[in-house]
Amino acid sequence: MDRISQAFARAQQDNRAAFVAYLCAGDPNFDASLEACRALLRNGVDVLELGVPFSDPLADGLTNQLAAQRALESGMTAERVLDLVRVLRGEFPETPIVFYTYYNLVFTHGVDAYVERAKAAGLDGLLTLDLPPEEAGELAEACDRHGLKTVFIVAPTTPPERLAIIGAATTGFVYYVSREGVTGERATLATNIPEALAAIKAHTDLPVVVGFGISSREHVAEVAAVADGVVVGSALVNVIKDHVDNPAQIGEAMTTKISDLIAGVNRTISDSP
Repeated sequence: MDRISQAFARAQQDNRAAFVAYLCAGDPNFDASLEACRALLRNGVDVLELGVPFSDPLADGLTNQLAAQRALESGMTAERVLDLVRVLRGEFPETPIVFYTYYNLVFTHGVDAYVERAKAAGLDGLLTLDLPPEEAGELAEACDRHGLKTVFIVAPTTPPERLAIIGAATTGFVYYVSREGVTGERATLATNIPEALAAIKAHTDLPVVVGFGISSREHVAEVAAVADGVVVGSALVNVIKDHVDNPAQIGEAMTTKISDLIAGVNRTISDSP
């Protein structure tokens, strides 16, 4: 069984949702980013989703755009992102790591070559934001050849007839974007999440996670009650933003934040403080 399947299986055995945490690789620099990732993985995160910094992150709101800008300005490159994966894989051999990326960052290196190198570094899956499954044949073949899982997105605006296509193309987990628009913290959750998940699960046996706008322990608990996994990104990236002038404090601050958020995934206990 691959690491992604194992992570969701462990969560299911514990009667909880899996916690998927997003950070931009290299934000605000390599060393501080590594410490932030370590803080997440040491405190129970089930899947680490690393954003590959990109100059034109169309699916991202301001928080993650600025994170990508900080990472790029600090000197992050494709190779340095893989270096980050290599270090984390050596220290956390069981936790799956997934890239949140854009197709240009894969295509420019050669699809097969990129997938092969990413797998060798220790990556487990690829979520390519701007690549629909109908156009993903070359990437899907490369991932299958080298043992990398694919992650595809379902949006609130996805027509019902496309759910079967997305379900068939996905080999890791399906990512349900609970709101239209870009990433970012929200004060409230979308109201139709259970219905959307039921429609998706009619077309796949793989785990379905929910992200975009989840920013508090209460949000996590609400989503965890109905989803296989909960994705939190901007709320964690904001911890880095708030300590960008003192990167040495990022690890401790991230530990405090994730300890609060992750308490919401357990379906058997109260989510009260």
